[in-house]
Amino acid sequence: MKMTGISRRDFVKLLGAGGAASALGLVGGCETVPASAASAASAKAAPRVVVVGGGFGGATCAKYLRIYDPSLNVTMIEQNANFVTCPGSNWVLGGMRTMADITHSYAALRSKHGVNVMHDRVVSIDAARRSVALASGKSVEYDRLVMAPGIDFRWGAIEGYDEAASELVPHAWKAGPQTLLLQKQLQAMPDGGTFIICPPPMPFRCPPGPPERVSMVAHYFKTHKPRSKILILDAKEGFSKQGLFMDAWDELYPGMIEFVPASKGGKVQRVDVKTRTVYTDEGLTTHKGDVVNFIPAQRAGAIAGASGLANESGWCPVNQHTFESTLVPNVHVIGDAAVAGDLPKSGHTANNIAKMTAASIVSLFRGVKPPLPSHVNTCYSLVSPEYGISVAAVYRLNEKGVLEGVKGAGGLSPKDAPRLQRVQEANYAQGWYKGITQDSFG
Repeated sequence: MKMTGISRRDFVKLLGAGGAASALGLVGGCETVPASAASAASAKAAPRVVVVGGGFGGATCAKYLRIYDPSLNVTMIEQNANFVTCPGSNWVLGGMRTMADITHSYAALRSKHGVNVMHDRVVSIDAARRSVALASGKSVEYDRLVMAPGIDFRWGAIEGYDEAASELVPHAWKAGPQTLLLQKQLQAMPDGGTFIICPPPMPFRCPPGPPERVSMVAHYFKTHKPRSKILILDAKEGFSKQGLFMDAWDELYPGMIEFVPASKGGKVQRVDVKTRTVYTDEGLTTHKGDVVNFIPAQRAGAIAGASGLANESGWCPVNQHTFESTLVPNVHVIGDAAVAGDLPKSGHTANNIAKMTAASIVSLFRGVKPPLPSHVNTCYSLVSPEYGISVAAVYRLNEKGVLEGVKGAGGLSPKDAPRLQRVQEANYAQGWYKGITQDSFG
């Protein structure tokens, strides 16, 4: 893939490093800790960091805290025994992967990196006492707290769609049982049926996710139910990598996919989950599907709001240098829940933010200025098993303390790329998944 302003080789190096080396001062600009300060620090009890959430953000942060400073006492609290990734879940729907392929354990965090992993649920945070209360009745104290709660949904924002409704019309935007439910419905759908997908308004987790899902479902239909149709009723006017996706759909799935933006009647007003009917245009136009995938509007995970970390937007404002909450001291918010300038809500971004935040926390414990962050994001999407596209960008902190995209850095897959390049990008996508999950959980 040709990129503007940065070579693919250099960009891949940035992706692999995630900016972590420069973040810690390992590459230039390092502020060393005086020997006297290091000795004094070693004489004290090990600082305690509690990480809430074990996704790409939480697991990566817990791991890298221990890598950057093995003396830290790091506890990660995650209610699930394993993590099922949203990246890759569309591939399951397309028949390319199984749920086992996208399910990851925390064994390496325990055995290899010395993280204390607790499977429990946080019910409240006492910022004054620096402790978290758990559903089991236990409490855990901290010196610094990292919140990686992911997303939650704005249930009831659309008439007829609440949490109970998702058992009939799945969202599948948290991978796991919802993924399997949607897969089962697609498999049971008759050839010649209609699949309706309703992407949410911005901001939401992984903007390229809905069109990739469309692509993977189209691949499944082309293979098993070639007379079927896909209708996209979008709450927005467009979507990430739209031109690349639509060109690929015309080539690979001609006549199968119809996109309806908000201005042309794509904004959903009501959902009847029992009849799988979607109402648009102020409820006047009806669309009936054999399978409906409704993805609700989103906000930060519920514990973030309950803990006072989210503002009226439903998301968590942070100091974009250290990702410390601007509302609650000594608490850092990372991953999809955080509001951080131009940074998208993606797995790659969460992984990158986690490393930078770990570097900031280690610096704060050592009494030195946290390093200036530099973030990299890449989003690969599969249109078919042998057709991949991508977008990548670099973000830096500006003079106002806001993370913004660096003009000319990164790039988008070329519109006129030869087919071999699409095949290569498909391979890069699968290599990216293998690499990032190993980096986060291995």
